[in-house]
Amino acid sequence: MNAVITGASKGIGKAIAEKLASEGFNVAICARNAETLEKAAADIRLVNPVIQVLAIPVDMGKKDEVLAFADRIKSTFTTVDVLVNNAGLFVPGSLHEQEDGLLESLMATNVYSAYHLTRQLLEGMKANRKGHIFNMCSTASYTSYPNGGAYSITKFALLGFSRNLREELKSHNVKVTSLSPGPTLTASWEGFEAPPRRMMEPEDVAKLLWGAYTLSEQAVVEEVIMRPILGDIS
Repeated sequence: MNAVITGASKGIGKAIAEKLASEGFNVAICARNAETLEKAAADIRLVNPVIQVLAIPVDMGKKDEVLAFADRIKSTFTTVDVLVNNAGLFVPGSLHEQEDGLLESLMATNVYSAYHLTRQLLEGMKANRKGHIFNMCSTASYTSYPNGGAYSITKFALLGFSRNLREELKSHNVKVTSLSPGPTLTASWEGFEAPPRRMMEPEDVAKLLWGAYTLSEQAVVEEVIMRPILGDIS
């Protein structure tokens, strides 16, 4: 079994890669920082030394690098059973104050990367009539927040992409799930002093993904919203 997880050098992506590795999946991971990525790959290998880990530095905001990553995956793995479109950037700020070009930059990383990588890997899933695509959305895909700005726009767009993909792939027996976590203890929240019970753990998201993946063949979780038990952080 083979899985692809983007943005997997830390946080939610790394937790998902480690979980899938522990369950026997070979994993292909990517991130922009080569040093951090290689450390993540080493940690994943410790979880399960017998699986294969393909770790490729990729700027997911650049289409040519996304396509090159897809080519490496296809030349390494005969099939892709799980694709997790997790790569994303979070830049807060109101629309009228954010710098020109930020929306285009965030769209490229948060939305277009998932679009291009999915298109490259989808034919194999359709041919095998098997596969599961997880798109890492957000509570910001459903609710507008102060200072959500361009980031919130991209997350609404990613949810739309995911919903459309779900409809298109029903007849091909390929599952699509949108996972939308709220505040999670990742690098996006660095510097924020979180009180106890106000942040979820990345491993919570990984466990939920695994639960959705292991349902019967005729069942699919279409969308999940996750929040800390005390709700959003205002």
